[in-house]
Amino acid sequence: MDLADVIDGARKGNVARLHHETARHHGDAPAIEYHDRTLTHEELHTESSQVAGGLAERGVEPGDTVLVYLPNCPASLIATLGAFKAGVAVSPVNPQYRKRELTHQLSDTGATAVLTHTALLEHVDAAFDALDTDPVVVAVGGSADHVHSFADVRGEELFVERTGDDVALLPYTSGTTGTPKGVQLTHRNVRAQLNAVLARSHELEAEAVRSLVWLPLYHITGFTHAALQPLIRGGRVCVRSAANWDATACMELIGEKRITHFIGVTAMYVDMVTADTFGEYDLTSLETAIEGGAKMSVSVQREFEATAGVEMGEGYGLTETHGATHTQSGSTFGLRPGTVGQPSRMTDCKIVDDAGTEVPPGEAGELLVRGPQVMKGYHDMPDATADAFTDDGYFRTGDIARRDEDNYYEIVDRKKHVIVSAGYNVYPSELEAVLGEHDAVAESAVIGVPDERRNEVPKAFVVPRSDIEVGADITATELTEFVLDTVAPYKHPREIEFVEELPRTTSGKIQKFKLQDTGQ
Repeated sequence: MDLADVIDGARKGNVARLHHETARHHGDAPAIEYHDRTLTHEELHTESSQVAGGLAERGVEPGDTVLVYLPNCPASLIATLGAFKAGVAVSPVNPQYRKRELTHQLSDTGATAVLTHTALLEHVDAAFDALDTDPVVVAVGGSADHVHSFADVRGEELFVERTGDDVALLPYTSGTTGTPKGVQLTHRNVRAQLNAVLARSHELEAEAVRSLVWLPLYHITGFTHAALQPLIRGGRVCVRSAANWDATACMELIGEKRITHFIGVTAMYVDMVTADTFGEYDLTSLETAIEGGAKMSVSVQREFEATAGVEMGEGYGLTETHGATHTQSGSTFGLRPGTVGQPSRMTDCKIVDDAGTEVPPGEAGELLVRGPQVMKGYHDMPDATADAFTDDGYFRTGDIARRDEDNYYEIVDRKKHVIVSAGYNVYPSELEAVLGEHDAVAESAVIGVPDERRNEVPKAFVVPRSDIEVGADITATELTEFVLDTVAPYKHPREIEFVEELPRTTSGKIQKFKLQDTGQ
């Protein structure tokens, strides 16, 4: 594909035009592979255009919102692309949501249509009853009196032009600390994020790219970086259900399908490395292995890299920034462990203190970002939107970061997670990184717990590796001494609790507020 054609197509309003260009140049190449079904780029283009027409014929109009409440499957990608072409905003919904969460998202978006699966219809109906609403319902896997079958929702091919400022995606924040907020991502935001990868040089030919999508497609990383970016390049995506994660099946698939790109949360890599089958499968086809969601244990990372023969990279981004603002991939001096790389070419960022003054390299402060991929605002929340941005247009990430002289950024911690102990700032992520260097530790999370003398002190929740027996192979005292050998005494965890797992959102983020409930 001529890159100039793609970039030119991307400048036009509707982001779906990008895949139109992809289909022109790579029409016969596989696009989506899902168990025994394969869709070419031309078939994806045709089906999504017909879905756009089918939605229009059923009364869904440009500017409306459709909820995509589906597990990972081809229909999720076909419908999302089709909704874009119909001029409709897509609000992805976690398929694990039930009546309460679904009711909130239906009400807040004012959705006129819901695309779901027959297995989830009972929850859709319960939400409708609670709201006394009657959107169009389209179901994968069958139909009913009030439901259209997804296979039948086809009309004349349709493409509705949009402006760059029109909303394309309306995902909701994960709700780790409160009620989820709708994030308005425009066609311009989506185009900008997709162009960031298109404009980079790649060693692989477009059709050689094979991305394994096991992250949930309702999540911004799974949808944008694991699925849509490879598709727009002309590569293929191998889709699997996020609810059926299996470390051995993943490694087998990487070897069998010769997967080149895999993005996973930290827990996925931990599961692979600690599986009995680790080392039995050929993982050397991987050109890129990206992790996120939590700090990776150094020992786990080294084992995976040694077996797969690929250096693991890390990036940084938020739902509000439509994914990555920083990446190690393509950074000037290559991968730099412990950092999230450098800002992408379109991202302007700075680190400021509590007074809003920019700090020099090496000093920690709040990370602010500005760029064409940053959200328009929060849906129907003008006050929250105003609070999220500075007067000069920078988005307040709420993350504490620092940068080095080469402009590589390190995420130190969430601003709200900083522990103030006897007047000192203690960053939980620093302690988590130190704990991760111990061979017995799979992962950990550190929180602050009340202390009469120091205000707060750190407490660590530690998940040992599966082959480690607590008490025989490792003790809390040994881990405490290990940390004390590395950090200042005021920082060390005053308590260590071994747990089988850490509470997480379905996108892999650790829910520290749940640890707070048990840690005090």
